Amino acid sequence: MDDAMGLPRSILPKFVFVGGITGTMTAFALQYFTQVIDYPTVVQAKPANIYTIPAFFPVMFELTILFSAFTALFTCLVMMKLPRLHHPLFNSAAFARFSDDRFFLCIEARDPRFSLEKTKAFLAEVGGQNIELVEDEV
Repeated sequence: MDDAMGLPRSILPKFVFVGGITGTMTAFALQYFTQVIDYPTVVQAKPANIYTIPAFFPVMFELTILFSAFTALFTCLVMMKLPRLHHPLFNSAAFARFSDDRFFLCIEARDPRFSLEKTKAFLAEVGGQNIELVEDEV
């Protein structure tokens, strides 16, 4: 879909990868410090050293998933500039009626190929009743 729309590849996977590696390293450091350095727990004469790393795998896996998920969520919110608590459409008089007896169509002009005149003409041609330009004051 990105190729069809001419969009570049997202940088989100890179952030998620870094978040996952951070989760893995955090889990390893936490478990290594607590189980080997700070308070070694000897269970059935097993050594308390770096060779006990297989016991760390479940927690490392879970923190990798947790950090990756949180990184994906918060990076998406930042990339989409959310949450946006106020939108310029809220200032339009027509917006107050959109859920009563009409529906509302918003066309944003971020595309460099956007033409205000052509868009207005097209919307009027297909039956648009209240066509207005609402500008963002950010």
